[in-house]
Amino acid sequence: MKEIRIHGRGGQGSVITAEIFAIAAFEDGKYSQAFPRFGGERRGAPVEAFIRIGDKPIRLKSQVYNPDYVILQDTSLLQVVDVLQGLKPDGMILVNTEKSPEELGLQTQAQVITFPATQIALEILGAPITNTAIMGAFLAATDLISMKSLEPAVREKFPGDLGDKNVKAARKAYEKMREAL
Repeated sequence: MKEIRIHGRGGQGSVITAEIFAIAAFEDGKYSQAFPRFGGERRGAPVEAFIRIGDKPIRLKSQVYNPDYVILQDTSLLQVVDVLQGLKPDGMILVNTEKSPEELGLQTQAQVITFPATQIALEILGAPITNTAIMGAFLAATDLISMKSLEPAVREKFPGDLGDKNVKAARKAYEKMREAL
């Protein structure tokens, strides 16, 4: 079983990202669960979302305390949240930024990958809502879920033209990350 923790701010789509990942993993024939952790936060407040993906039924119902992967949608959270807490030493953190991993200076044994998801979101969606771009980059970096399953899951959450644009953002990010790796 692989566990993922997503850190973002209210309004960035962290919870929807987790839901889409769980749907796509299910479409890939895997077991999955997704759930958020937030209270009465408002737009812009820190939010966490969790995903578990496995080949066997998942009976665990707690939060994700020792993730294999962390996705950080907003680097301003580095000053207010310990996003590396519990990240496995052989894990990976994917950070939405144009900076290099070295520039971030994260103190972790885990692999640090940076990716400019905001740039893709602005270009394709016209707004800094990075969730589908960061999804594409994550899939390219991990192969945990297939793009073939991600696309219909995105369209299920975002029908019509909005779905087409979000799929385009995920695809572009996937291809850009594949080239970078």
